[in-house]
Amino acid sequence: MPTIESPVDASNADQARAWDGGEGACWAVHHEILESCLARYDPAFLAAADITSTDRVLDIGCGTGVSTRQAARAASAGRALGVDLSSRMIDVARSLADDEGLGNISFARADAQVHPFGTDAYDVVISRTGAMFFGDPPKAFRNLRRSLRPGGRLVLLTWQPPDRQEWINAFSLALTGRTLPDPARGAAGPFSLSDPDHVRALLRESGFAEIGLAGLAETTSYGRTVREAHALVLDLLGWMLQGQEPRRRDAAVEALRTTLAAHQTDDGVRFGSAAWLVTARRP
Repeated sequence: MPTIESPVDASNADQARAWDGGEGACWAVHHEILESCLARYDPAFLAAADITSTDRVLDIGCGTGVSTRQAARAASAGRALGVDLSSRMIDVARSLADDEGLGNISFARADAQVHPFGTDAYDVVISRTGAMFFGDPPKAFRNLRRSLRPGGRLVLLTWQPPDRQEWINAFSLALTGRTLPDPARGAAGPFSLSDPDHVRALLRESGFAEIGLAGLAETTSYGRTVREAHALVLDLLGWMLQGQEPRRRDAAVEALRTTLAAHQTDDGVRFGSAAWLVTARRP
């Protein structure tokens, strides 16, 4: 395993293995598509972050760094740090930032639950669908609250419940013949912060105030063409085909292609989605 830049909390061991393994490698390979997947959410997300030129910004679960680069551009006289558990994605993030010539940006492979970010070290903490994977969310958000200066703001983009996500249900139906089952309550994963009452209680108990959730709905993009989207989704969700007999698996692969073709638009292969824009402050 690559050198760890900070310890990984025991509750995050499974996530570290996945994101610093095959899952993170897949996201690194398809980074161009996946960075643009959520682009229609970016204006509202960046407006809520309200990053000023001198801000110090911490980006949690930064992946290949699209939101960190956006933060660094806005904080032109400040700085932006992106952290993630995936070494492969961090390598891509550094390369893309270097290509853009951003001198006020840095990245670290780090577990945000336990990494010593410092006290009062940041003006803004952001996370663009990266905060849902903590093994111990209260520990993580207490650590992030500690890193913020008094009055500093937290801005998250998190998924609403699965039944509001056309994308994952369409993919699951094509590949397995079923829509996505409800995730286990409290389990780390893309929908762990989908319940507004849970999010408010979690942030309040972690020491945040002025907590707000605004519902957003946008289409998400999975490739410019059906061929591109087909390769991406099979790489991301190919595990859904495990255990299927060859004939059923071949039919599922074709069913996915048909589903993607039905969602081809002039602006790529697009599916409906719904997210929460979560905001809070450190008192």
